[in-house]
Amino acid sequence: MDQADLIWQNGELVAWEDAKVHVLTHGLHYGTGVFEGVRAYETSRGSAIFRHADHIDRLFQSAALYYMDIPFSKAEIREAAHDLLKANGLRECYLRPIAFRGYGSMGLNPLAAPVEVAIAAWPWGAYLGEDAKLAGIHAKVSSWRRMSADALIPHAKASGQYLNSILAKLESLKAGYDEAIMLDDHGFVSEGSGENIFVVRNGQLLTPPQSAAILDGITRASIIEIARDCGFELIERNIARAELYVADEVFLTGTAAELVPVTRVDDHVVGDGERGPITAQVADVFERALRGLDDRYAAWLDIVDVPAASAAP
Repeated sequence: MDQADLIWQNGELVAWEDAKVHVLTHGLHYGTGVFEGVRAYETSRGSAIFRHADHIDRLFQSAALYYMDIPFSKAEIREAAHDLLKANGLRECYLRPIAFRGYGSMGLNPLAAPVEVAIAAWPWGAYLGEDAKLAGIHAKVSSWRRMSADALIPHAKASGQYLNSILAKLESLKAGYDEAIMLDDHGFVSEGSGENIFVVRNGQLLTPPQSAAILDGITRASIIEIARDCGFELIERNIARAELYVADEVFLTGTAAELVPVTRVDDHVVGDGERGPITAQVADVFERALRGLDDRYAAWLDIVDVPAASAAP
């Protein structure tokens, strides 16, 4: 991965190579951490973090669900992200805020372990590949089910929970696919290993509901709003596995992946095997929103005053 110069850790900017934790950190042993994936883009108004306040809100929500008190305010976390981008001179990047139980206790009662917070940022392209945003990907319905809401908390973006996604991701890669699609414990479509999913059938845009063990994705919420603004009928409902095979279009959304068409599910070609027209239209508006080119979504941009790189003498 690409590196930056500095990481924000517990209130201070430290050198990338010095951002370390103790080997007995509670989060390392038990997965007791929560995190966010956030992106900053070069826009018509300067560098901007996309839906920053929503990501910070979800970070604090996830922490609260796991009884973690973040020792910084939301305003301090926002300021820290701004300071980090400016200190590193990053105008377009991926940001990873994380809060986790640190060194101080061992065992399944985590409450005595202090909560530590860090934010890293680095240049990172589209998670599934830049070409995939146009050409699409092949996905496999995983044999691993999405974790149930009566075992863990799908609405929390918690570190340890991602072992579930890793199993599905590795299964799909080893089978020759690009990504996994996971079903919930009732057999309905839930989400990708790290993305939400949308299905187009007969002109309607469908997406699994909150009750399908999904993460309440911020990009998902953006796409729902954009789709409705474009005049499409957007329905949140349970989606049967077979509907993926007979869909006109399928696409995945997430901060890291952005918006990616799925052109094959298992051994079934989706639609014409290419990015479909509804996917293309929604993706175009989404891309304009990210870049500050659509005033309807200007409130989604948190502008950061990152100086432009000086020209070489």
